[in-house]
Amino acid sequence: MSDWPEWPVARLADLPDPGARGFLVGEGDWPFRGLVVLQQGQLYAYANVCPHARHPLDFPAEHFFTPDKTLLRCSSHGALFDPGSGECVLGPCLGRGLIALELRVVADEIRVRAPGSLQDLDLEFSRPAGTS
Repeated sequence: MSDWPEWPVARLADLPDPGARGFLVGEGDWPFRGLVVLQQGQLYAYANVCPHARHPLDFPAEHFFTPDKTLLRCSSHGALFDPGSGECVLGPCLGRGLIALELRVVADEIRVRAPGSLQDLDLEFSRPAGTS
C-alpha cells in the first residue's frame, strides 16, 4: 500500500462532519474509486467497494450514510459499516470490512494513497482481529 501514489482527493473545508465524499483517481477503463469520511472530527479513507458484491457503496452518487448519519451503507444490498473502522456491522458481509487507505491532510487538502486502477487493488477484504 505504501508504494501507491498519493492523490489529492478533496478539501477538508468542503467535507461536513459527519460527511463523506467519493473520489475517482487514475486513468483508463478501471479508475480507482474511494471515499473519505469525516465523523466526530476524525478522518478516514476507504476503497469504495462493498466486500459483499464488490459494488460501489453509493447509489445515487455521494449517498454513503444512513439517514441518521451514524453508519455507512451499501445501497445495493443494505450492508452497514462502522465509519471509523470500516467493519460491516449488519448485512451480507458481516464480519468483513472496507479496505482502509492511508491519508494525510496538507494545509486544507486531503491526500490519499491509492492505486491508479481498481485492477491494482487486492480485493481480499479485511476481517476484524481474531477472526479467520
